[in-house]
Amino acid sequence: MAEMDEYEAFAAAARRAGALRLMQCSSGNLSCRLDAGRMLVKASRAWMADLTSQQVALCNIADGASLNGQTPSVEIAFHAGILRCRPDVNVVLHFQTPAATTLACGHPEAMNFFVIPEIPVYIGAIGIVGFLDPGSLPLADAVTEAMKTHNLAILKNHGMVTVGKSYDEAIQRAVFFELACEIILRGGSRVEPLPAEAAAGFCRGSGGKA
Repeated sequence: MAEMDEYEAFAAAARRAGALRLMQCSSGNLSCRLDAGRMLVKASRAWMADLTSQQVALCNIADGASLNGQTPSVEIAFHAGILRCRPDVNVVLHFQTPAATTLACGHPEAMNFFVIPEIPVYIGAIGIVGFLDPGSLPLADAVTEAMKTHNLAILKNHGMVTVGKSYDEAIQRAVFFELACEIILRGGSRVEPLPAEAAAGFCRGSGGKA
């Protein structure tokens, strides 16, 4: 019964992310550490906005293999990789919001995303991963490496990945990042980043990863 409750909680979190328009249709995916060796992952091609507990794959964290017959998201390898290398987090969220994904299709490595306090406070520095084929092992390896030292990474021309101790923390980081990106897009050259000292202080105070 306890494990079934976890499936229901997972599906509810996925639907909440979908309701916040963090992804559309079958794009985006979610995973959560169930225990030391197992994880829950959105099933392949399922829609986050109407995910049910029957559309959740139970997988090994060690190798991403399915344990319940459900085919996991094509991005299972980086979900499992992040959970292996980040014992401090339990949830991985891959999202594709309009403003953030627009910037991911440009030159995000040249951007300062610290335009509102929420970014250094809740996220910290942003990782950048060059374009690699979705679902590929090179992408999984690159994302896993980036997430060792970041709480959020941009996947160029693809989307974003973030993490959290809980569903709420991962979802909040995604929402705040989309807000910052929308400010950058709408404001253009009028937008000024936070003063460097203030941003550094926020990062230190929150333990945001550098």
